[in-house]
Amino acid sequence: MSGPYVVRVAEESADREACFAVRKEVFVAEQGVPEDIEYDAYDAGAVHVLAVAADGTPLGTGRLLHGEAAAAKNGGDPAVGSLGRLAVTRRARGLGVGAALVRAIEEAARDRGLTAVDLHAQTHALGFYERLGYEAYGPEFPDAGMPHRAMRRVLQRRPRTAG
Repeated sequence: MSGPYVVRVAEESADREACFAVRKEVFVAEQGVPEDIEYDAYDAGAVHVLAVAADGTPLGTGRLLHGEAAAAKNGGDPAVGSLGRLAVTRRARGLGVGAALVRAIEEAARDRGLTAVDLHAQTHALGFYERLGYEAYGPEFPDAGMPHRAMRRVLQRRPRTAG
């Protein structure tokens, strides 16, 4: 897989379906996450982002929970978003798609006035998130049968423009 890709908020139903298809490919088929726990009630109110190749092939996805949904996952702080379900297809790994998705989710968090983003990282992915400015906290814990750690990144405010 080569060529450019774009990352966008998945607002159309076809984009959301593509997000769910990527998650099924990566989490359910590759990692063995049971399908009945991969999709949850949070999906309905989440901001989903989608990376697509120039030919329209879905390459990756992630979601942002905000408000009460995020507070339920981050210890009760409504100013902190929750990044989750970040998945990149096997053919798109190593192209920067994951980092682009994280940055798009952070931008969506800023748009909603959030001050930080939390996530639960599979322990093998800690280095990836650390390179993007996330810091691990708390003990390791199991999620979907895999070891995870909580991580957080405080978001920098956008520079104010004169005008």
